[in-house]
Amino acid sequence: MKRFRDYGFKPGMLPTGKLNKITDVRGVKVGHSTRIEGEAIRTGVTLIDPGIKNLYFIKIPAAIAVGNGFGKMTGSSQIDELGTLETPIALTNTLSVGAVMNGLVELVLKINENLEPNSTFNAVVGETSDGIINDMHRLVLGSADVDMAYKNRKKDFEIGCVGAGTGTCAFAWKGGIGSASRIVRVNKKKYTVGALLQTNFGGALTIMGVPVGVMLGKTSFDRFLSPQGDGSCMMIIATDAPLSSRQLGRMARRAALGLARTGSVMAHGSGDYAIAFSTDRSGVEGKDFGACISDKNLTPFFLAVVETVEESVYDSMFAAKTLAGRNGNKLEQLPIEKVLKILKKHLPAKAASARSSC
Repeated sequence: MKRFRDYGFKPGMLPTGKLNKITDVRGVKVGHSTRIEGEAIRTGVTLIDPGIKNLYFIKIPAAIAVGNGFGKMTGSSQIDELGTLETPIALTNTLSVGAVMNGLVELVLKINENLEPNSTFNAVVGETSDGIINDMHRLVLGSADVDMAYKNRKKDFEIGCVGAGTGTCAFAWKGGIGSASRIVRVNKKKYTVGALLQTNFGGALTIMGVPVGVMLGKTSFDRFLSPQGDGSCMMIIATDAPLSSRQLGRMARRAALGLARTGSVMAHGSGDYAIAFSTDRSGVEGKDFGACISDKNLTPFFLAVVETVEESVYDSMFAAKTLAGRNGNKLEQLPIEKVLKILKKHLPAKAASARSSC
C-alpha cells in the first residue's frame, strides 16, 4: 500500500512526525474492525484511543466543530458543555451508531477500574454513510466489532479501505481512512498535531491546488439535481500540546479549511464534523491553565490542522482500492497513474517538495 508521499509529493510546509499519522501524538493508538462479507456487507468500525488509562477518571480536554450538521454523532453536546473527552472515539456507518455506542459503553465498563454502579459516561461515536456498496439495513455491526477494533489498536495502523472507511466514497471515487501528522515548534518546545479522517464526501477533487477532478471529468457537481446524498467526513484531530477546550475548538474549526483545499464545499447533505483533543491535561478544569500555550502562539497549530486534514484526504484515496458491493455497485479506485501525470505536469518541482522548519 503506497501513500501519497510515496510518489514524491510533499504537501504543506510543516515537517511530519515519524509515521505521518495521528498516532505520532504520544499515547494515541488506532484500531479497526473490517467487515467484508458476501456481496453486500462492506463496512466496519475504527476506534481512536487517546492512550490514557482509566480515561473516564482522567479526562482530557476536547472540543467539537460542526462544518455541516447533516449527520449523527453521540456525545457532542456534553463535550460542548464540559470541554472534556472521557471515552475512546469510535467511527462507523450511519445506521450503526447506536449499536457501536452500546459496544463502546461495554468496552468502557471493562477498561475503567473502580467504576461506581451508578456511573454514566459520554460515549462518542461518529459516522458517515457507506450505503452505496454496503447494505446498512442489515445492521451487522455490534459490540464484537468494537472489541475487535480495540484489540487491534496500534501505532502503525492501516489506512484506505479498512474499518469505518471500508465502504466510503470520496469525490465519486473510493474513499476510506486517511491520516497525517505535523510537528509544531513554539517557544523552543516541540509538539505534534495529528489527524485521522473517514472520507465520504463530494466536490471536485483538488490536489495541492491542481483541479484533478475537473481535468479527469469526474466531480460531484454534475449531480446537483440528483436525490443522492452528498456524503460526510469525520475528522479527528489530536495533539500533545497543553491547550484548553476553547483553544482546541479553534483548532477544530480550521479542519474545514483543510477539506476546502481538497475541493469540498461541505454540500447540503454532507455531515462534516471535527473532534479535537489533547493528551496533555493542562487545559482541564482544576488544572494549571497557566501552563496552556498562549493564544498568540496558536497559528502554527492552525496550519498543522489544515495540512494534516488535507493530506489525510489524499492518503485515504491513494491507499484505497476498487471495491464492489451492494446491488453490484462499484466504487473505483482513484486512477493514480493519470493523477500522477497531471500533477507532474502542473506542479513545479519546488511546489511538489516544499518543506519548512516552522
